[in-house]
Amino acid sequence: MLKFLLWLILFVLCWPLALLALLLWPLVWLISLPFRLIGITFEALFAFLRALLMLPARMLGHKPAQ
Repeated sequence: MLKFLLWLILFVLCWPLALLALLLWPLVWLISLPFRLIGITFEALFAFLRALLMLPARMLGHKPAQ
């Protein structure tokens, strides 16, 4: 909702720039999509490595601090 309100303010102040932003947003989203997928992959990899390294401690009964 905040982004929409900011876009409306931009539309009132400078409508060509607001329309350009509206038209270019799908292109920016498509370009950023691979980087998001890489981020998700690395996050999963690090979670897996953490679980793998903590496995011996969990097998011995250690409970992580909450």
